[in-house]
Amino acid sequence: MRMTIVHLYPREMNLYGDRGNVLALARRAEWRGWDVSVLDVGPGDAVSWADVDVAFIGGGEDRHQAWIAEDLVSRRDGLAAALADGLPLLAVCGGFQLLGREYEAQDGRVLPGVGWFDATTRAGVHGRHVGNVIAVATLPLEPSTLVGFENHAGETALHAGQAPLARVTTGAGNNGRDGTEGAVRLHAVGTYLHGSLLPKNPHLADWLLAQAQVRRTGVSDLPPLQDDCEWAAHRERLAHPRV
Repeated sequence: MRMTIVHLYPREMNLYGDRGNVLALARRAEWRGWDVSVLDVGPGDAVSWADVDVAFIGGGEDRHQAWIAEDLVSRRDGLAAALADGLPLLAVCGGFQLLGREYEAQDGRVLPGVGWFDATTRAGVHGRHVGNVIAVATLPLEPSTLVGFENHAGETALHAGQAPLARVTTGAGNNGRDGTEGAVRLHAVGTYLHGSLLPKNPHLADWLLAQAQVRRTGVSDLPPLQDDCEWAAHRERLAHPRV
């Protein structure tokens, strides 16, 4: 199987090792014998969404989000059509915020969002949320736990009917108040978990890859991999969430 991974705005949106998520997806696909291409897409670059199998957008500071918000919104129709067709996408932190309705930055600027997630973000409401996160996923993952690291001033409110990615047991999650973390709609996942997220959560990486495979071939089962290192990192964070 050939796989194309689109990395949106890799120069502008790459906080806290977010690029590692793309590397994790590519390696886990290659280890299964897939022919993988990673396409970096910056402002103004063309994308043929029909040829994309997985998409990723990372996090950035307010100035980085301002740089790419207009370009991202200009892609709304094509991206939304691909997501509605089942394209798997992972959006982290600033990318997650811009996949919602809008993001109000700390200086009061309101950046328009794509609107795929029914969510709104405001910055600087209750200070900054920094630290390790443990959460229980709403997706059918085994195990159900997700681990990562958050560092965000933005607080995201999910509107009625918008499903969260997970429920936090340690950390702030979307806003530090309602216990939600991230959002999920069809095969698109938004989250505040940096870290990189996917190397420590191989089951989430494989969930995204499985959706890509189903979309192209109709087959959902993935050949298993040797994941001792990945699960050791996952268990270490579960055992020591405050370190």
